[in-house]
Amino acid sequence: MKIAGFLKTSRLAFVAAAFLASCANAPPEDPFERYNRAMFSLNEKLDATVAKPVAKAYVAVTPAPVRTWVGNFFGNLNDPWISLNNLLQGKPADALSDLMRFLVNSTMGIGGLLDIATEARLPKHDEDFGQTLGVWGFHDGPYVMLPFFGPRTLRDALAFPLDRTFDDSWHFVSDIATRNSLTMLQLASDRARVLGLERTLDEATLDKYRYSRDFYLQQRRFKVYDGDPPVEYENFDLDDDQTETTGETQ
Repeated sequence: MKIAGFLKTSRLAFVAAAFLASCANAPPEDPFERYNRAMFSLNEKLDATVAKPVAKAYVAVTPAPVRTWVGNFFGNLNDPWISLNNLLQGKPADALSDLMRFLVNSTMGIGGLLDIATEARLPKHDEDFGQTLGVWGFHDGPYVMLPFFGPRTLRDALAFPLDRTFDDSWHFVSDIATRNSLTMLQLASDRARVLGLERTLDEATLDKYRYSRDFYLQQRRFKVYDGDPPVEYENFDLDDDQTETTGETQ
């Protein structure tokens, strides 16, 4: 899909969010909560009726080793973009490691089907342009639930078109049928990896939306700071949780 298409989708989402936020009563980190909850519910229904059944069918007909190869293949295509973002974040050693991963797995790993690089002690990193903007000092911004694509901060949503386009080089495949087939295969592979987690999430909280939101925000901040966020991030939402638990206001 072209970058312009993603930008158009993002703009529409932000316009709708701004309109709905005008009558919402939400905490500062989630001023679009009314819109976000509605979109979260829609995404949940789409997942239950489309993504989850497809993932279950994929698991049923695909042997575990083949699923591992598929995951390795798509993961290998991510490494050049990860390498570039590490470089933009001022981590040249990690950038070189990611580039070497791609070269090793693309050759010795039979096009990335085998993860030879990990065995060669070249660890896989997880970087994207949203994290790069965070390292450059751009604030998270409000929490936004995108249709189909799920949770983002405003900063990550603005970076999403680039991440989506360059994260996997197969997006540039000219043949539409091949590109669509690869898209569906990746979606099935990604969803299959988290089958069963929804039961844990349902049992963990009465408010699935809030639990998912807080987990996402903390995870993103953790990634931006490479596992060592400032104290104010480590204490994110702590007072609210304590208030709900004890019934007291500090």
